[in-house]
Amino acid sequence: MPHVPAEPAGASAPPRTNTVVVVLALAGIVVSLMQTLVIPLIPQLPKLLGASASDTTWAITATLLAGAVATPVMGRLGDMYGKRLMLLISLALLVAGSVVAGLSHTLAPMVVGRTLQGLAAGVIPLGISIMRDELPGERLGAATALMSASLGVGGALGLPAAAFLAERADWHVLFWVAAGLGALASVLVLTLVPESAVRTGGRFDLVGAAGLSTGLLCLLLVISKGADWGWTSALTTGLFGASVVALVLWGWWELRTRQPLVDLRTTARRQVLFTNLASAVFGFAMFAMSLVLPQLLQLPKATGYGLGQTMLAVGLVMAPSGLVMMAMAPLSARISKTKGPKVTLMLGAVVVAAGYGLSVALMSAIWHLVLVSAVIGAGIGLAYGAMPALVMAAVPVSETAAANSLNTLMRSIGTSISSAVSGVVLARVTTTLGSVTVPSENGFRLVMAIGAGAALIALAFAAFLPGRRSISATPATHTASAIPAEAAP
Repeated sequence: MPHVPAEPAGASAPPRTNTVVVVLALAGIVVSLMQTLVIPLIPQLPKLLGASASDTTWAITATLLAGAVATPVMGRLGDMYGKRLMLLISLALLVAGSVVAGLSHTLAPMVVGRTLQGLAAGVIPLGISIMRDELPGERLGAATALMSASLGVGGALGLPAAAFLAERADWHVLFWVAAGLGALASVLVLTLVPESAVRTGGRFDLVGAAGLSTGLLCLLLVISKGADWGWTSALTTGLFGASVVALVLWGWWELRTRQPLVDLRTTARRQVLFTNLASAVFGFAMFAMSLVLPQLLQLPKATGYGLGQTMLAVGLVMAPSGLVMMAMAPLSARISKTKGPKVTLMLGAVVVAAGYGLSVALMSAIWHLVLVSAVIGAGIGLAYGAMPALVMAAVPVSETAAANSLNTLMRSIGTSISSAVSGVVLARVTTTLGSVTVPSENGFRLVMAIGAGAALIALAFAAFLPGRRSISATPATHTASAIPAEAAP
């Protein structure tokens, strides 16, 4: 499909453009929904799968690890061979994983299914990259902000839906619904989203993919399982050492190969580097809320601070944050257009910090937590909308998918670290309720204070970004820097 020319100011977007945006955003929401699918099942997984509680955590860890590996690989393959093609492959893996999990009754097939689902994590950065190739400049900011926000929207809206189904139907229904949604998204992408003519061609960097995958797997295993294994155990320290060695060797290789998986020279540019650092810290801040609020809502009232609610109520309390993220997408794009995405990112950091600050004082009623999650969601929506604009303004068109995938990966690493840090805090700052030890109110306040601190660190990183430079200042989509598909080797 030829690139759509920019419309005159004030003109409405063509129906085809609107369709592409809606379909890609739907695909992003489906994938992010998959990540929260098993949350209502976590307490029941040992009984449902006939395995120990520590073993059933692999149903979550496997998805995290698979996503970390797939995101940069799919991004690079999308730049080389076609972004829509890789998007369709990712959605097919999501459907296949959902079917396997839907048929499972033991742990092994469940882990296989969740691994396949995790391999679909590249959908959101691929969707953003397709938008850059296909949309006119004045539509791009709002569209990419919406696509980026879909990461939080799907999770927030999926939680109450998953809790509702888990309470009223067989748990396998959750995965069959995910399979159906994935199939629907695949059909819509296949029929309504054009394949981009912007490709780099060339040879895929298998050595780089293997090196990055090894380093990430070892690092994320340490982060996600270190508390279970012991932070000073031989296994934990050995894996951490292996991750350092693997990532150092990977960096050495990437700087010397002609067609690297990740162009480290590009990622070292100030705008890309500090955007990625801010993304990691924002991922940390976003997940802190997701860990604290459900526990506060579900702890019994006898603790003096728990609200004694069901998982369905938890989902309903968290849902407004997803709606707010979506509502912030056009505002984020408008601020980025007028003031620059750096300002939008900094504003998002301030709003997130304010939301966590509110939570330190407002934790004793359901409406308090709704307000807190909505404010934090607003800040995340602003910031996530600015991140793709900052990245794409600093990288060649031919590296869009790889650069956006790396940015998404940095967010995922941030959420993983948040889970580990918050878990340690809540495990150590406890109180006793009868014969049961539970996180104390001060433990929850400490985690929220850490979330506020993380947002302020993101603000500091954003302050180091170059001055105003909106995405509209980037070169036209089809430039000499990209090789048309028909000319690619």
